[in-house]
Amino acid sequence: MTSKSNRREFLKTSAAASAIGATVPYFAWTEKSFANNSANDRPQIGCIGVGSMGTGDAQAHARFGDVVAVCDVDSRHADRAKHHERIGKGKADQYEDYRKVLEREDIDVVSVVTPDHWHVKIAIEALESGKHVFCQKPLTLTLEENQLIRKACNKHKDKIFFVGTQQRSSTGRFLRAINMVQKGLLGDITNITVGINGGDVGGPFGVVDPPKELNWERWLGQAPLVDYREKRCHYQFRWWYEYSGGKFTDWGAHHVDIATWAIGEDKEGMGPIEIDGTDSKHPVPFDSHGYPTVDHSYNTAHDYAVKCKFKSGIVMNVTSRGDNGILFEGTKGRVFVNRGKITGKPIDENWDEGKYTDEDRIALYKGKPAEGHKDNFYRCIREGGLPVSDVHSHIQAMATCHLAAIAARLNRVIKWDPVEEKFIDDADAQALFARERRAGYEILDVETASV
Repeated sequence: MTSKSNRREFLKTSAAASAIGATVPYFAWTEKSFANNSANDRPQIGCIGVGSMGTGDAQAHARFGDVVAVCDVDSRHADRAKHHERIGKGKADQYEDYRKVLEREDIDVVSVVTPDHWHVKIAIEALESGKHVFCQKPLTLTLEENQLIRKACNKHKDKIFFVGTQQRSSTGRFLRAINMVQKGLLGDITNITVGINGGDVGGPFGVVDPPKELNWERWLGQAPLVDYREKRCHYQFRWWYEYSGGKFTDWGAHHVDIATWAIGEDKEGMGPIEIDGTDSKHPVPFDSHGYPTVDHSYNTAHDYAVKCKFKSGIVMNVTSRGDNGILFEGTKGRVFVNRGKITGKPIDENWDEGKYTDEDRIALYKGKPAEGHKDNFYRCIREGGLPVSDVHSHIQAMATCHLAAIAARLNRVIKWDPVEEKFIDDADAQALFARERRAGYEILDVETASV
């Protein structure tokens, strides 16, 4: 058997172990041990989307395998990644069409770091082509896409699907706060404040010609075909509902995820039942159906306090006001956590002393050792098991994010059935459940095997 055959057979066997629920003991690990002392045993990686975040992710992936393909609809990004000394090293093949990456049988792992509206389409097709998938957050653009990607991951249980929510690997802050909540050290949780800052305000922006290096039509994908405005593209895409959910899905994908995980609302059938978006402002006028009435300016919410009420009685306030981070308030104490600090009396007095052990951290990591984000991804590819940033819990967090955005767009209270995953007696909200996709950019429904 060739080294390449060894590599692919081992990856296939180990992931299959997780699909049937087998227990695969973990081993003391570094990225070098993945290679089994042979470069030919390292996983082959294709990076789709290599702009700013994509560049950083590609460098991290390259620690664990060989980046043999880079892809971007902006040739400036792809060319830079191809020749980057810690990514393509001048040897990786360069593409504009992501399908060329997925067609390659030698590629084991695909990294998807595109604008949000492309995530699910590419990720599903990557699973269908037999790849393990790392996809950046926010994974989905709509509530419908939650269902589509869930179906695909349920079908392809032999593949590891990892979401780029790196706060799930923060043992010193976020996981410590989660442990406190789940151990009941703060008492019964009554309120959670999720500070995610406000979206940018800008415009009107004029129509200009797209850069010659950018395939603008391809960049738009499933979104409506519109004239190019510089501030619609690349990083600024997140301030347009056509391609994103603004801060609700940008920072919300991180902080709402941690909050949802902490209170155990991260499983299918769970989620808020009432979402109050009456305290929300947008930088442009909206009609009564939740759509902006102009197309030349940023349109995602910039000032808001959306209250999400769960069946348990817990209220989660997703807000642009105050500090960025998560405040857990319980009947015994309160803790605030963000990427820079974790504070509160329970922290000052070490209420979790002896109650936040290595075993606790391993439990939060679903039986794996607590380690870096990409380390966990590649460990799961080799050993099997669920990653710390699993797709199913992320879908539940994204549902809350999308519901908050919809309530804000409609500027009123909406009611949601988390079991049936539908709105209750609300035609306008239900109309925002999905988006019409442009012809030629349909998303595969693996359950019906059609596009």
